[in-house]
Amino acid sequence: MNENSLTPLDLSPEFLEAAQASKAWPFEEARKLVKRIEKRGSDKPVLFETGYGPSGLPHIGTFGEVARTTMVRTAFRLLTEDKIPTRLLCFSDDMDGMRKIPDSVPDKSFLEPHLHKPLSAVPNPFGGDYDSFGAHNNAMLRRFLDTFKFDYEFASATEYYKSGRFDEILLRAAEKFDAIMQVMLPTLGEERQATYSPFLPISPKTGRVLYVPMKDVNAKEGTVTFTDEDGEDITLPVTGGNVKLQWKPDFGARWAALGVDFEMFGKDHGPNMGVYDRICQVMGGIPPEHFVYELFLDDKGEKISKSKGNGLTIDEWLTYAPTESLALYMFQKPKSAKKLYFDVIPKAVDEYYTFLQKYADMPAMQKLGNPVWHIHSGNIPNVEMPVPFAMLLNLVSASNAVNKDVLWAFISRYAPGETAETNPELDRLVGYAIRYFEDFVKPTKSFKTPDEVERQALADLDGRLAALPADADGAVIQDAILDVARSIERYQDTKKKGPDGGPGVSVVWFSSLYQLLLGQERGPRFGSFVALYGIDETRALIAKCLEGKLG
Repeated sequence: MNENSLTPLDLSPEFLEAAQASKAWPFEEARKLVKRIEKRGSDKPVLFETGYGPSGLPHIGTFGEVARTTMVRTAFRLLTEDKIPTRLLCFSDDMDGMRKIPDSVPDKSFLEPHLHKPLSAVPNPFGGDYDSFGAHNNAMLRRFLDTFKFDYEFASATEYYKSGRFDEILLRAAEKFDAIMQVMLPTLGEERQATYSPFLPISPKTGRVLYVPMKDVNAKEGTVTFTDEDGEDITLPVTGGNVKLQWKPDFGARWAALGVDFEMFGKDHGPNMGVYDRICQVMGGIPPEHFVYELFLDDKGEKISKSKGNGLTIDEWLTYAPTESLALYMFQKPKSAKKLYFDVIPKAVDEYYTFLQKYADMPAMQKLGNPVWHIHSGNIPNVEMPVPFAMLLNLVSASNAVNKDVLWAFISRYAPGETAETNPELDRLVGYAIRYFEDFVKPTKSFKTPDEVERQALADLDGRLAALPADADGAVIQDAILDVARSIERYQDTKKKGPDGGPGVSVVWFSSLYQLLLGQERGPRFGSFVALYGIDETRALIAKCLEGKLG
């Protein structure tokens, strides 16, 4: 068990009342769990479980499962006034056989001799202190969960099987062998039915996980007999880590063995949910409450896979953005498929800080619908963020900043009193902005060459900016920028109305400004950017653009 602990909750009457009516999805799931506990009694802790298959390095979907389960757990705690103990068990299926070699390993040939061995018996291809591939990947998961300060217990399937913690359920599986087969066989094709067994023995000769039929299952002795890879019949006890269960029976058996009350999983498990439940019931357990979430997609719209290594890893997101932005992405619309790639990061960052700044002024009901309550388990930090992340990215772009000092010179002028020391959260964001710009924005920058209409518009804008006081705020500057475009037909939007009743200004004008001056297609409110970057500095950009010196 890690050293993190549950944060205390605000149990004031207004929060308790709001919790009962909140429509935020974690509360909707937690209310189902409350009804379950009312039926089964609260004499033991409520067990939340998440599963992890360490066949590849942990990806963000794995983290999302723990984060989302924690959100339901926190909602349950508030609904029950935090009077019923809860546990979160992160279970790693590290006894599964390695059926293929992941693309993410440095040397595939190193692992080829170990195909089909349990992941916890496959040598570690990454080097370091961990003695197996499974142990290394487990450690990568735990490192991040600890960094995020989740309160959880970690469990290894290998340890549970070998230590005897699953012996009782395995003996019961031998006893209920025929009943398990009756559940499983209708879900299989004719060819697979002929060879299927819920037990997967570990060959004592090769160490491989064997997918072979059982020649005999002796419930009284607690043994199985099968033909090993060399053709010899072998009899092994089902206990002590000599066999493991196929993945579908393993789900249901684990639920029954541990008394799991809640587990969520991805849409790809949805069709098998009924099978898991029936196995659990055959084993004498009560299936847990479920929550099925949609899968994450990479930049090509394909499902993220640990073995392929597509999409984002945990470390990659944290290189460019704070953990809270990732948690926000997990909170939002969990039943909708979402693209999970680098270009979603800036929006997630700015949305997180927007929700955070609005929280304090909300009534209790709205607070429980605000994502930050769920992200921080009700313990909301006090953070001021005077400059949005998207604005920082544009500031890096315009100033060609390669270190924090350059950006802080602009920020301190824009927001007097703000420094790296007085606002470490903003300083952290400055570092993220520089890294994100260098890796994803800078390589794609493409400055547009102004045509005659654009040259005249830029010259007009330069003159209007020159007429403004040096300390003009973003709103005043924005009005000046809009005034330039109102008289230019190309930039007029007849669906909008200007202050004089004429046409409004099209977004094409602002898109042009970003393409001309920053080499990007879009950005935040341009007047606010000019206020941050500086009027004189923006005029210098305009001059370079007109002289053909940008890019």
